[in-house]
Amino acid sequence: MPRFERFAASRITLIGAFHLLAGAEAFAQELSIPRVAEPPELADFVSMTPSAAVRGRYAAVTGFKQRTPQDGAPSTQRTDVYLAYDSRNLYAVFVAFDDDPESVRANLAPRENIQDDDRVGLVIDTFDDQRTAYGFRSSPLGVQWDGRWSEREGFDSSYEAVWYTDAQLTADGFVVLMTIPFRTMRFPETLEQRWRIQLERLIPRSSEESYWPAYSQTVDGRLNQAAVLRGVRDVSPGRNIQLIPFAFVRSYDVLDADGVAGPAFTKDTEDDIGLDAKVVLKDSFVLDFTYNPDFSQVESDEPQVTVNQRFEVQFPERRPFFIENADYFSTETPLLFTRRIVDPEVGVKFTGRQGPWGIGTMLLNDEAPGLRLAQTDPLYGDEADISVLRVFRDFGDQSRAGIMHTERELGETYSKVSAADTFLRLTENWFTELLMVNTENRLADGTVMTGRQTNWRFNRNGRNFIAHYHWTQQSDEFAVPLGFLSRNYTPGAEGLHGFTEYRFWPEESWLDRIGPRVFFQNQEDLTGLRLYNELSPQLQMAWAGDSFFAAGVNGIDERLRPQDFPGLATTRDYSQRRWFVDFSTDLFSKIGFELGYDEGSVINLVPPLGAEPELADRKQITAELRWRPIDRLRVDTTYLSTSLDDRGGRGSIFDDTILRTRLNLQFTKEMSLRLIAQYEDTKPTALSRLARDENLNLDVLFRYVLNPWSALYVGYNSNESNLQLVDTPQGPELVRTEDLARDGQQLFVKFSYLLQP
Repeated sequence: MPRFERFAASRITLIGAFHLLAGAEAFAQELSIPRVAEPPELADFVSMTPSAAVRGRYAAVTGFKQRTPQDGAPSTQRTDVYLAYDSRNLYAVFVAFDDDPESVRANLAPRENIQDDDRVGLVIDTFDDQRTAYGFRSSPLGVQWDGRWSEREGFDSSYEAVWYTDAQLTADGFVVLMTIPFRTMRFPETLEQRWRIQLERLIPRSSEESYWPAYSQTVDGRLNQAAVLRGVRDVSPGRNIQLIPFAFVRSYDVLDADGVAGPAFTKDTEDDIGLDAKVVLKDSFVLDFTYNPDFSQVESDEPQVTVNQRFEVQFPERRPFFIENADYFSTETPLLFTRRIVDPEVGVKFTGRQGPWGIGTMLLNDEAPGLRLAQTDPLYGDEADISVLRVFRDFGDQSRAGIMHTERELGETYSKVSAADTFLRLTENWFTELLMVNTENRLADGTVMTGRQTNWRFNRNGRNFIAHYHWTQQSDEFAVPLGFLSRNYTPGAEGLHGFTEYRFWPEESWLDRIGPRVFFQNQEDLTGLRLYNELSPQLQMAWAGDSFFAAGVNGIDERLRPQDFPGLATTRDYSQRRWFVDFSTDLFSKIGFELGYDEGSVINLVPPLGAEPELADRKQITAELRWRPIDRLRVDTTYLSTSLDDRGGRGSIFDDTILRTRLNLQFTKEMSLRLIAQYEDTKPTALSRLARDENLNLDVLFRYVLNPWSALYVGYNSNESNLQLVDTPQGPELVRTEDLARDGQQLFVKFSYLLQP
C-alpha cells in the first residue's frame, strides 16, 4: 500500500470523531410567511412606503448585514423585503433604498448578464438539507439570473427556470417583484414545507454584499446560515409536464478539408426537428426525455488560448438536456463531463430525491465516436451506448456519501468507471472530501486495462485564514473517457497541491482587504520520481468597485519523460521562472476593464518535427474592456497575446494573437442583437512546427427570448482564413497563403417553444 494511503486509512476514525463533534446544528433564525388571496402588484410598492393594509398581508424582513467588506456590520443601504405565497407561486418584493439613486447600476441586458449591475435575490433550499438550493436574482430593471447552488461548488449558472420579474427604478432606489412558480422547483411531497431561505443585495460600486440573515465569512457554508422558512402549506408543482419542441434550419457553404474526393466546398441546406420533454413525479422526481436533441451552440464559447498547451482546455456545458439536477452527477474528479457526449440521438434521464436519499440515472447514445473512425474501420458508423447511475445519501451536518457508475460501449470496446465518495463537515470551518475510483477499459485489440484513483482534499474557509490541501494518486492505466482529467489527475502519478491564504481587513482604509496567497504543487510518479513542482507566492488586494490587484512569481520545475512527449529520447528537467501582475475593476459605471501580464520561461511544446522541447521566453498579455455607453448597449473587447522567443538568441518561435469584440444591443428584455468579430493570428517561425494560421470570424445573432425554452434565433456566421483551395494538375489542394479568403458561411434559424399542458 502506498505511504499516503496508509496515512489516509489511519485517519478515517479521527475524521469520524471530528464529524460527530461538529454534528449539532447551529441556531437558525425562523421566518413564517402568509398565504395571500391575490398576488402582489409592483404599483403597491414603488412609493417605497407601502400602505399598512398592503404591508400587513406579507411577512416583512429588514436589517440586512454585510458579508463584505465589513463582515457583520449593518448594510450601508436599507433593504426591505415582503414575502408571501399562494397555491401556485412564491412572491418576494424587494424595496431597495439608495442614498445615491443616480449611482444605481441598471442596464438592459440579455438574461443572465447582470454581473455588473446592482442585484437583489434569494436562495431557497427546498429540502432543508443545507447542501443544494435554487438561486434567483434580478437587476433593477428586472433582468433575470438564476442558478443552482451547491455547498461543494458554488453556483452553477447553467440551471434555467421559468419565473417572472417586474421592476422599476425610483427616486429613492428601486423595487423588484419576483414571482417564482412552485413548478420550477422540486421539494418534498408533504403537507407543510420546511425550507431554508436567504435574501441578498449586491452593490458593485462599493463591493458590498449584504444578506438576511447574516451570512458570515467566519463560518464555512451558506445554507447552514440561512433562515428556516415555515408557513408554506398545501402546495405542489402540480401537473408539471413540459414539452419543448424545436425546429432548426440552416443553409451553409463550407470548405471541407477531408472530403472523400479531396478538399472541396460543400453547399447544402439542412433542417431538423426535435423534442425535449420533462415530467415531474411526486414533486421531487424528474423524468427528462430528448429525441434528436438540439445541441447546437448558438451562444459562442468565450475565447481561450489553446496554443502550446500540454493539457486539454475545458469548456462549460450549456446544453438543455443535461441541466436538470446536474449537480447530482458532480464528483471531485469530473468522472462525467457531458460535453464528451457529442451527438446523441435519444436520451432519457431520471433524477430526484426522497428524504436523505438521492438518485440520478441517464441512458443515451452518441453517434459521434463511430463517425470519427476511418471508413475502413469495422466500427465506422456505430453508435456508442452510454449509461450513468448515481446514488447518494445525506447524513449528519451537511455531510454526504454516494456511489457512481458510468459505462460507455462501442462495438466490443467499453469503458466502465465505478466510484465511491464522501463529503464530511468536520467543524464550522473545516471540511474534507474523499473519492475512490476504479476503471476498466477494453481496447479494440481486446486488451483490458484496469486502473484506480484516490482523491482526498481538506478545505478551510474563514474571513482571514483560507486553505486548500488536495492529494491525488492515479495508477498507470487509469482512464476515464467520459470524464475530464487535468494535470492533477495524470495517470501513473501522485501528488499534493493546494494553497494557503491570509486576509487582513484594514479599518478606515481605501483597501477592503490585503494579504498573501501561496500556491504549491508537487507531483511524482509511482516510483517516487518527481514530475512537477511549483511554488507560487503572490500578494492580493481588493477595494471598492469590485477592484482587484495581484502580483506574484511562479517557480516551476517540470520533468518530461519519453512517454509524455513523442520523440523525446531521455527524461529531461526544465526549470521555469515567471512573474505576473493582474488588475481588474468595475469602479466606473460605464467602463470596466481587466489587465494581466505574465513573463518568464516556459517549455516550448511545439518545437520543429524531430526536435526536443526546450525552454523559451514567453510574454503573455490579457486585456478586456467592458464599455456601456448607454443602458441598452454593451461592448466587450478582449485581447490575448502570447509570444515565445528562443533563449539562445535565434529570435521568435511564434506569436499568437486573439482580438475579439462582442457588441450587444438590447431593444427590450426579450429582444436583442448580438455581433461578435474575432480575429486570430498565429505566426510561427522555423523554430516551431506550428502552421501559419489566420482567421477572421463574424457572428451576427438576433434573439427574441421569452424564457429559457421559448426563443427565436436568427443568425449569420462567416469565416475567412489563409487556408485556400487551389487547383493543381494533381487536383484541388489546400494551400496556406498570405491573404484571407472565405472558407465558410451559414445562415440559420432556430425556434423553440415551451408547452406546459
